[in-house]
Amino acid sequence: MLRKISSSSYLVWSLLFIIIPIVMVGFLSFTPVEGSGHTGFSLENYKRFMEPIYLKVLLRSVEIAFKATFICFLVGYPMAMILAKMDNRIRNLAVMLFVVPMWMNFLLRTYAWMTILGKNGILNKFLSLFHVEPLTFLYSEGAVLLGMVYNFLPFMVLPIYTVLTKMDNNLIEAAEDLGGNKITVFRKIIFPLSLPGVVSGFSMVFMPAVSTFVITNLLSGGQYMLIGNLIEQQFLVVNDWHFGSAISMFLMVLILLTMSVMNRLGAGIGEEGSAGIW
Repeated sequence: MLRKISSSSYLVWSLLFIIIPIVMVGFLSFTPVEGSGHTGFSLENYKRFMEPIYLKVLLRSVEIAFKATFICFLVGYPMAMILAKMDNRIRNLAVMLFVVPMWMNFLLRTYAWMTILGKNGILNKFLSLFHVEPLTFLYSEGAVLLGMVYNFLPFMVLPIYTVLTKMDNNLIEAAEDLGGNKITVFRKIIFPLSLPGVVSGFSMVFMPAVSTFVITNLLSGGQYMLIGNLIEQQFLVVNDWHFGSAISMFLMVLILLTMSVMNRLGAGIGEEGSAGIW
């Protein structure tokens, strides 16, 4: 009885907050704006999105998201290895301290970087101690990348950390007994076995990075228009919900395709890595 109530509650929740909103957005994306001269269902909104000015925004969003994801990987993999190698007595505490910033509101975390990077912020005040003139850190691509890396880094570290902690240490010890140095063991044992976590981390970082709009609004001052900002603008500024819905549907399909590819890639890599080691 409880199981039926639980499943029914989940179905109602999914219907109200997932299925119905998606259907509404899909409906709006295929209907033209009133007064446009078009009637009924059409692909006019999607054709409009194919214009060079909007495709340029999409490509810029994908480029910055890839950069942020790659930086998260370069920083996050060593951090995950450090956490995985810690003693069990302090590992849980270290992971908790790493996750604690995620409990804070996303908007507040991004606002904090404005006070750090601002012209009169903490960083410039520190540099002034060395008689360095105030520098402009905000309103640049670097500031946007920094905000993305800071906010999404845990999504890269935690999947890799989980895979590393579940790794069979007997394989590592066997490789070391056979004369493998640390670099060889990492290259042929640790990294191949951790690739499913890496793929999962790439997916979990890239998805929110490509669709974010808060970070770019605050840290770039609106100078970098990404796909998330374009959608926000269509709904809240231009009041063109039809075109905004079309962009949203296009982005949703792109994200779902990327997730599907990453999942298959992760599964294939995991099987190949295990087979290659054995």
